[in-house]
Order: sequence, then C-alpha cells, then structure tokens
Amino acid sequence: MANIKLKEISTRAPKDWDKEETKEKTAAILAKLDELQNLLYAESKHSILVILQGMDASGKDGLVRKVFTSMNPQGVNVHSFKVPTSVELSHDFLWRIHAAVPAKGMIQLFNRSHYEDILVTRVHKMIDDKTAKKRMKAINDFEQLLQEHNDTHILKFYLHISPEEQQERLQERIHDVTKQWKYNERDFEEAKLWDDYMAAYEDCFEHCNDVPWTIVPADQNWYKEHIIASALLKTLEKLDMKFPGLKKG
Repeated sequence: MANIKLKEISTRAPKDWDKEETKEKTAAILAKLDELQNLLYAESKHSILVILQGMDASGKDGLVRKVFTSMNPQGVNVHSFKVPTSVELSHDFLWRIHAAVPAKGMIQLFNRSHYEDILVTRVHKMIDDKTAKKRMKAINDFEQLLQEHNDTHILKFYLHISPEEQQERLQERIHDVTKQWKYNERDFEEAKLWDDYMAAYEDCFEHCNDVPWTIVPADQNWYKEHIIASALLKTLEKLDMKFPGLKKG
C-alpha cells in the first residue's frame, strides 16, 4: 500500500449507494454474523482480531456498538488501549498488546491498538524515525506470529473521516447532552496536528501492510458499518467451519 495519500481518498460513500437499502443489507449481514460467531466459538479452531484505528471522533465506539453487540457477548471482547501505565512502560511496547490478543474461538476488537505506539508517539516526538521503523518491523513480526501460530485472522481498519466532519462531531460533544461524557478538551488540540497524523498514518500504511489495511470512508456511519460488517462476514465464511459434534468421554 505504497504512496497512499489520504487527502485523495473520499471520506463518504459512493454517490450511487442508497442509505436505506444499505442499512437493510447490513441488518441481514449482522444476522449471519451472529450465526457464524456462534460457530467460531463452538469449533474453537480460529480467532479473529479486528483492529480499529482513526482520528478522534471517527466513530470507533459507535461502530463497536452497532456491528458487534448483535453477537453473543461470551465470544466477543473489546479492549481499548489508553495511555500506557508505568508498569506497561517498563516492558516492551507490545507486552500489553500480546496479553489482549484473542484465544481460539474468540473475536477480539482493539479500539485503538499497538499502532498508537508509532502514531501518537511519533507525532508528539516521543520516538524518532529510527525507533518508529524498528517498531514497524516488530509489529509486522508480531502479526505474523499471531497468524501462523494461533490461526488468528487479522482485520485492520482505518476509519477515514474529513477534518470538517471531525470538528462537527467534536462540537456535538459540547452541545449534545448524550455525548458530553465523551468531551475531552485535549481532542481539539490533537485536531490541530491533523497533517502530522495523516503523514504518520500514510507511513504506517506503507510499512505495516503485511496484513493489509482497509481504509473505510467514515463520514457516514451507515456506510462505515456496512463495509466492516461485510469484511467480517467474508472472513468468517472463508473459514469453512463445522460444529464439532459430541465430545468423546
């Protein structure tokens, strides 16, 4: 995925996509996902890791609620990676990540992920470019390990919103009572670093693409939800899973 320029990629659905028709298709997909997730859990041979990255207000939380809560909560976990604790910082940067990867039979969502350690850290000059490149190699090796030694299928999504849409959503957090709990004054400061974050993401897409990224236009939630639900459905259908039958005692 070399030479990706995010500003050249639309943040909206294609004009010929109908919102209501797409939402109906998504609902049908979610019903299928419920059945397949049950099968994944029962067979317990594979695991799914879904990585969600995006700027503040790109809709990660809403996506988790709309797409993944239709499945059995016994088989779906969500982990949100915050600022590392002092204990986590005393280990290598992937230490806390490895502890949260999915067991066989599970779907694990990372709401932000190990990629923060080559994005935020880079934008805020906590690490230099040489360290970032080393971390990128470590991430590629880590994801390969999960695929080859635990049959983990990794889906990586960048939720691509426009700066205008981000500002609108951040303002909603001030004025909408139901969203005020999300308000963080620092988000507006981070938004000023938009160009730096885009450059960091573009470099990430180029050098951490052994497991390919999907850039998801995210200004419209209905389209974003459809794209990600469809990708998950496609992955699960390819696994050719079967219920294990009676256990022999």
